[in-house]
Order: sequence, then C-alpha cells, then structure tokens
Amino acid sequence: MKNTIQKLAVVIPAMIITAMGASLGIKAAVGVGAWDALSISVCQVIGLKVGTFSMIMNITCVAIQLAILKKDFKIVHASQVLVSVMLGGVVNFMIYNVFARFTITSYAINLGLLLLSVIICSIAISVIMTVNLVTFPLESCCMVIANKLNKNFGTLRQMVDVAAIVISLGLSLAFADPIQVREGTVIAMILFGPLLNLIMPRLQPGMEKLNLTVQSAN
Repeated sequence: MKNTIQKLAVVIPAMIITAMGASLGIKAAVGVGAWDALSISVCQVIGLKVGTFSMIMNITCVAIQLAILKKDFKIVHASQVLVSVMLGGVVNFMIYNVFARFTITSYAINLGLLLLSVIICSIAISVIMTVNLVTFPLESCCMVIANKLNKNFGTLRQMVDVAAIVISLGLSLAFADPIQVREGTVIAMILFGPLLNLIMPRLQPGMEKLNLTVQSAN
C-alpha cells in the first residue's frame, strides 16, 4: 500500500504535466497529435471545450474496456475515469484560463512552443510508463481490443490515429474550420518515439532505486 501511494505521488503530477504539455501544443496551433486533432475539430463544430470532449472520449474508452473485459475489469481500469477527468480539467484550465490571456503571432515562437510541448510530454509520459501503475484510457482500450481480437497493439493504435486524422480533416473541410493536422503533427510523430527511447532507459535505474517500478516493487 505504501509503495502504491509513493507511485501515485509520482504518476499523478506526471499526468498533470502531460496535460499541461499537450495544452501548450494546442496553444502553439501549428498542428497537434491525431487524438487532440480529433478533439479540437469536433469541438469547433459542437462548441464544447477541448478538455471536456477529451474527457468524454477517454471515458468512452474505459466503457469499451468494461464491455469487453466484464468480470476481468479491475480497479486499475476503473481508475482511468479519474485520469480522464483530471486530464480534461487540466487541459480546460490551461487553454481557457492560462493561455487565453496572451496571443502569439510569431511562427517561430509557436514552433518553439510545439517542440517544448513534445519534450515535456515525452519526459512526463516516460515517467508514467516506467512506473507502469496507471495507463492512459486510449492506450489501455487499444490493448484490450488488440488482445480480444488477437491483433498487434502497435498496428491497432496506429489505425486509431489514422482514423482520427481522417475524421479531423473531414470535419475541418466540411465546416470550413482551421485544419488541425499540420506540420506540427508530423514533427511530433517524428520526435516523440525517439525521445521516449532516449529518456526511459535513463529513468529506469533511478526509479528502481526508489522502488517505483513494477520490476522492483515488493
């Protein structure tokens, strides 16, 4: 129990930082990841806040897991509802309260904010993945579906991104809204994986010393 509390004390701030980093990427407005692009495109049409719709999508992912797993649905899966609410709340606060107070007109600065967003998210997500206590709803949902259908997780996760991009582009074109899939989307896709591969091995020894990984947990 003590070890779980210690892990939560690391994971919860890391998730908040992840949401803050994602919000920074949205503020940069030079293109966002597929899942965020879908959220923003839908919100431009229906008028919801980005974080609120993100909550709905993530909680839907949890509901799908419940429908598939049934008796095997555990507390760790249910905890993703709290994660969804927390992430959505942080995104709403950052976008509509913090970042709404200033406007950036320099493309170079926007590009710099995007790069900072990718770095922040890479570090925070590396921490979350290294501790491996609670996962993000989308990734967990894709894993459950992949196991159920005996499909490759990476392939299924990529298919979800492709579908999100197609829907986002379709909505933006149909309603003449700003397109969210741009150069920043490509930059983030290129940098994110390598950054995780760079950061996670460097985090692992320290996390093991602090007894914060699954491998070292008692």
